[in-house]
Amino acid sequence: MAGPAEAAPHSPAAGVVAGLVARARAAQAIADAYDQAGVDELVAAAGWAILEPGRNRALAELAVADTGIGDVADKVRKNHRKTLGLLRDLDGMKTVGVVSEDAAKGLVEIARPVGVVCAVTPSTNPAATPANKIINALKARNAVIVAPSPKGASTCARLIEYVHAQFDRIGAPRDLVQMLPAPITKEATAELMRRCDLVVATGSQANVRAAYASGTPAFGVGAGNVASIVDETADIEAAAAKIVLSKCFDHATSCSSENSVVVVESVAQALLEALSRQGCVRLAGDDRGRLRQAMWPDGKLSAAVIGQSAAAIARRADLALPAAHAARVLLVEGEGIGPEDPFSGEKLSPVLTVYRARDFGQALDIVRRLYAYQGAGHSVSLHSALDARAIDLGLHLPVARVIVNQAHCIANGGSFSNGLPVSLSMGCGTWGRNNFSDNLGVRHYLNVTRVSRPLPEREPAVDDLLGAYFARWGR
Repeated sequence: MAGPAEAAPHSPAAGVVAGLVARARAAQAIADAYDQAGVDELVAAAGWAILEPGRNRALAELAVADTGIGDVADKVRKNHRKTLGLLRDLDGMKTVGVVSEDAAKGLVEIARPVGVVCAVTPSTNPAATPANKIINALKARNAVIVAPSPKGASTCARLIEYVHAQFDRIGAPRDLVQMLPAPITKEATAELMRRCDLVVATGSQANVRAAYASGTPAFGVGAGNVASIVDETADIEAAAAKIVLSKCFDHATSCSSENSVVVVESVAQALLEALSRQGCVRLAGDDRGRLRQAMWPDGKLSAAVIGQSAAAIARRADLALPAAHAARVLLVEGEGIGPEDPFSGEKLSPVLTVYRARDFGQALDIVRRLYAYQGAGHSVSLHSALDARAIDLGLHLPVARVIVNQAHCIANGGSFSNGLPVSLSMGCGTWGRNNFSDNLGVRHYLNVTRVSRPLPEREPAVDDLLGAYFARWGR
């Protein structure tokens, strides 16, 4: 197991963090000796800490009250479905001792913990994301220390209180799950990153870059800016309903919520009418300008609009169109791609940009240009009756996931109606400057030791491997 990274020069945070990590290491040494049944009991305890309906609602209400972001009812659903889905994925999975044997290759794989995990979590999901990381870390016999966003600290603290109460029932050490004490500072978070054995970072790109620069092995996620292509073969009514469901969920706090819709021109009017029936309101002229000013008053997305309802944003922007003040989603037509039109980027709010394409090929090109500006590596949504077009997107766009005919924000992090693993942290590959392109899961919290036994030697002849090359090009 890796030891702690070299300590930073002495700082006010150093002593506090050192104490947390020391207690975590002592607790992890106890968990290291657990058998699979003991580990699974830890996972069940942590899962029930948030799944129990009363605690779930209390966490959702506290999250919205303290961060001012999102919707209570949707957070209740998110806390429940994301935790239940993760427990489903982990059910029956072996993470202790021998987990794989391949007699043909003479290989045996043994699962080992990484040690103490630093879990950096965002204000947008101050209960669901910490719970997901805690459960994954425990399944791998790690200790975990959460570094929440300052806005989400009280929700995270309440969650950990609930986890500790469940640990007390089963006699597990509380220090397996800890968090930085308030007030949460960049200095303390950086110190924790340096001292732990692994960093898993979800949230702002500044936090992700800090994780990669910490000197500790790290998994971090890329920026979102999801585009949804609606082609001429799509079920227009179903596509509109799924896009709006996804865009409205938790007031679009998810990095997997659509930010743009790219629609083939022949069905553009039909889609806009269907979106209108779903509660979308198109803005133009002065209202578009007012919305832009309210959202990017100084060229940077305003925290005042993140995770707010469309009606609240309409009031803040003082929009003249009365219908905007009762909208579920505010629509604008795209007027460019890049800094000259910030509506082409991630908005973290129920504001959706519409682009028109003459055909599927141009739609693909528009999305490629969007991702060259922001969101490379994340994912793309497709509404189409032509399955081959999903493969086209996977072959030609810089994305780690292609979500077909689904509500993107619900589906992208895994759901009960697709095969993706449940997670709230999506790797974006090297396109998004990440070192992984999976949905972050328990495998990322494990070391694996491999036992290799001898086999009869079978060395191939050079001609067996290069014969086709020699036949065409000579030796």
